Amino acid sequence: MRKIIVLSMITLDGVMQAPGGPEEDTSGGFKFGGWTEPYGDEVYGKVVQKELEPADYLLGRKTFEIWENYWPHHADFWPGINDGLKYVMSKTRKKSEWKNSVFIESVTDIKNLKNLKGPDLQVWGSGELVHLLLKNDLVDELRLKIHPLTLGKGKKLFDNGPIPAAFKLTESLVTPGGVIISSYKRAGQVKTGTIEV
Repeated sequence: MRKIIVLSMITLDGVMQAPGGPEEDTSGGFKFGGWTEPYGDEVYGKVVQKELEPADYLLGRKTFEIWENYWPHHADFWPGINDGLKYVMSKTRKKSEWKNSVFIESVTDIKNLKNLKGPDLQVWGSGELVHLLLKNDLVDELRLKIHPLTLGKGKKLFDNGPIPAAFKLTESLVTPGGVIISSYKRAGQVKTGTIEV
């Protein structure tokens, strides 16, 4: 069974919106786009390069639309992004000119993808999709880059009620700029007063 791996850059208060640039996602009047830029050191860069190895992707529509306008023209920075399968959760989109893009519509479709043979599915950005995955206990692994700042407003990673779940820390490091980079694997259920791992 394939794993679903959520990769997210977040602030201390959990904001994940527009980490890459000022115009990336200004919805809701968000004015802090590009907030990861001051933290890009050599250690951070090596982790990111490792994460950019070829994979298959599970994306929300909004993130996909940002990607399809950018990555086909900048694949020299992310080798393999154009060749990886991109599964896009959308009820409005059905096709794209970007090769290897497949559109899906439901949690059942996601469960079916998990049961197919193939590489693990990486989820980048895609806040609403991540919330749906967490709510339906479909996240197998979290790879977080926790940046030492708070923004107060913006789309957050843990919002809209993820189910109670236990995760096990499998890897961690701190960059010279103070970013905590950590990986967590799904470890068990949280029940009233106890954690079953």
